[in-house]
Amino acid sequence: MQATRGASLTGRPTAPAASSGTIVSDNDVVTAAEPDSMPETDPAGASSDEQTTPARPRRLWLFVVIALVVVALDVITKALVVAKLTNHAPVRLIGGAIFLVETRNSGAAFSVGTGATLVLTVVALIVVVVIARAARRMRSIVWSIALGLIFGGAVGNLIDRIFRAPGVGRGHVVDWISLFSDDGHPWPIFNLADSAIVCGAITAALVAIIGIDVDGTRRR
Repeated sequence: MQATRGASLTGRPTAPAASSGTIVSDNDVVTAAEPDSMPETDPAGASSDEQTTPARPRRLWLFVVIALVVVALDVITKALVVAKLTNHAPVRLIGGAIFLVETRNSGAAFSVGTGATLVLTVVALIVVVVIARAARRMRSIVWSIALGLIFGGAVGNLIDRIFRAPGVGRGHVVDWISLFSDDGHPWPIFNLADSAIVCGAITAALVAIIGIDVDGTRRR
């Protein structure tokens, strides 16, 4: 006898027509995964579900602010020292732990390299240029602070070397902070720019040892 439409040869009703992606058997219906349910991939082969890590924001503003503060404080304090302490007896503070005394230094920070003023001026210019170039990719907060201190200190002393006597590039830096004595013993007399350079250099060295780069990434 001819089987009627909608019934199987065994007499049982057949399952309704399956849509795309559906597998039908006599006993059950198994639904296969739709082709469009697979995760999409980009041309590079990465899944669209993967989240890309956002780039760290630049910290150039922090670097600039710190550098400007250091330069401003250094210039202002040196102007006050020259105006108030030239030909004046040393000022004793904190029971003799600090003395304020005006001196002129032809060397580097903490009176190192006395007599090599012109060479130190060139070195300071190179340092300023190198740090300024590195600042363009600066995304680390700690590096911004460290390099801002070094940059500001270098510029502060460079201003003295350019504009103070005895001449351009050979000017003597104004130092005025002496520890534990009024004559630079046992610690050389220094200024705020020197302090900023040393603090920045120590910070930069520690960050480099830890393995943090200027762009904020960590070396492995």
